[in-house]
Amino acid sequence: MPVATMPPQRHAPSAPPGRPVGVHRVVRRLLTLVAAVAVGAGMLTAPAYAAPSVDEIDAQIDKQWEQLEPTIEQYNKVSAQLKADQKKSAELKKKMVPLELASTLAMNKVGDIASRYYMRGPSQEMGALLVSTKPGTLAEQLVMLDRIADDQRRQIAGVLAARDKYNAQKQKLDALIATEVKRKNDLAAKKKQIDSEIKRLTGMLPVTSIRPEGCPSIDGVVSSAARTAIKTACAQVGDPYVWGATGPNSFDCSGLTQYAYKAAGISLTHFTGAQWNEGRKISASEARPGDLVFFFSDLHHVGLYLGNGLMVHAPRTGKPVQVAKVEYMPVAGYRRPY
Repeated sequence: MPVATMPPQRHAPSAPPGRPVGVHRVVRRLLTLVAAVAVGAGMLTAPAYAAPSVDEIDAQIDKQWEQLEPTIEQYNKVSAQLKADQKKSAELKKKMVPLELASTLAMNKVGDIASRYYMRGPSQEMGALLVSTKPGTLAEQLVMLDRIADDQRRQIAGVLAARDKYNAQKQKLDALIATEVKRKNDLAAKKKQIDSEIKRLTGMLPVTSIRPEGCPSIDGVVSSAARTAIKTACAQVGDPYVWGATGPNSFDCSGLTQYAYKAAGISLTHFTGAQWNEGRKISASEARPGDLVFFFSDLHHVGLYLGNGLMVHAPRTGKPVQVAKVEYMPVAGYRRPY
């Protein structure tokens, strides 16, 4: 059996002559205390950076959008100009095809005549003219040949001049198109950069803040089911009211709320009275975005509450899905379906 042994005794270091041993302990404690105070003070005096509020982030997004919208319009302008100039360039290219062919054939003809004359000498036709004994014939035929040659020269010159004219126009147009393409690419890069900044700022918004399509910005959406339902209902703004319709392209009032919460995985009956009983009772003061708001004593109308006294609903025949104030109809109460 092992025998427990006592640890060897440690001897305190001897103090320097003339200085008590306790002085070391006092100095160490004082240093520790000073360090702790310094650290604490540093923590207290360190600048505190509060996260920007939703309003501040929205203001930054608005500022970025002020830069982005003119860029988008400039991009649209350059794109339209580029499309028109590319069409002109294509038309010029079509016009140049027969000119290119005519000038090529004319130059080939001249080349053939020159080559034949160089290799064979004057043609037989020219020789026959030179030995003709009929008075006046040679002079007449030489004049005719000169006129034919002159006419050919004019034709060739005309074709080449027209070709050069179109070439000059096309070169200017090609230079303009190259400038417009560069401008379009530069604007696209700038748009991408600002888009990225807006995306970054939007990503800083709290999870409870959403910016649904078709509806105003909404803050304080606590439930993920409510977020989905709001986004779904707001995306239907502008769709027509059709009695008995439950989507996806037309709705009646309870059909819209059923469709919105179905996207969030929550099943509601296509009937306002049933939806009233399927939800949990909420007071007006407790109502928050995503709750259902019912109207009239017989509960014959329902909308999806957005907060700030607004809702999205399918009003009636002739009026599409829209955002409206809750107060324009008598409220019967609120229900929370999740």
